[in-house]
Amino acid sequence: MNKQKVKFIFVHIFLICFTFITIFPVLKVVQIALGTSNNFNLSVNPFPTEFSLKNFKEVLTSSKNIKVEKVITNDKGEETKITEDKEVWLFGRQLFNSLVVSIATALMGILLACTAAYAFSRFKFPGQRAGLMAFLVTQMFPGTMMMIPLYIIIEKLGLLDQMLGLILVYSTTSIPFCVWNLKGYFDTIPKELEEAAIIDGASHFRVFWQIVMPLCKPALAVTFLFSFMTGWNEFILAATFMSNETSYTLPVMLQQFIGEYSVDWGHFAAGALIVSIPVMALFFALQRNLVSGLTAGAVKG
Repeated sequence: MNKQKVKFIFVHIFLICFTFITIFPVLKVVQIALGTSNNFNLSVNPFPTEFSLKNFKEVLTSSKNIKVEKVITNDKGEETKITEDKEVWLFGRQLFNSLVVSIATALMGILLACTAAYAFSRFKFPGQRAGLMAFLVTQMFPGTMMMIPLYIIIEKLGLLDQMLGLILVYSTTSIPFCVWNLKGYFDTIPKELEEAAIIDGASHFRVFWQIVMPLCKPALAVTFLFSFMTGWNEFILAATFMSNETSYTLPVMLQQFIGEYSVDWGHFAAGALIVSIPVMALFFALQRNLVSGLTAGAVKG
């Protein structure tokens, strides 16, 4: 056996071991989710020894009775308020909240960031560099630092326990990253394309909408993905602004399985796997654009 084959074998053994170590936590989560016990299994074996979908079923079918006020009008026109219990599909409501917040955050972030990034990339104006640096500085502050002033603003606007409040907060926090990412990609698009269109009589808006935007689809895909993940994975602000279970997003729902003295590991693991499915599906849907979108803006051509 020559040295080349020996090196080939050792490299592949190393890669196999490293891959197993990397996916070991994921396999452990799958094992706990498919198990019948809610206790954390300390076994080194990451593969399930028993299979049960009980944890997934209980997480997906979770419901809650909420009190709903109804107004009943009798024959004389008199109105009477009554309160009755209504069963709500809790997981479905929380899934709907997460989807609405995440998609609205991504769309609003892209809508506002595209125009700002194009302006920073193509036009020269006073304060251009200072504006870019200001966007960059805002990324240095953690969410916990902004939590108190954001809470005061959201409370003054009357948007606590409402999805619109989370959408506004997530959009404003994701815009700086979106602007920087798109600005780097706009810099790689030759200006000659826009100048040729303007000579032919196209307006600046038409150049931006019909020429520049179709060319930056890879960057838009990356920006949409990261903005979506901002709204989908964020926990601290959602847990602070939302106090009603029907207003929770999925990360806050997962935290409810962690008690003061015990952890419901089975439901937590099952919920974690369910929550990760939309992000994985989005990655697969956008995978063709991810590599080019992440690398094209890194070097100005």
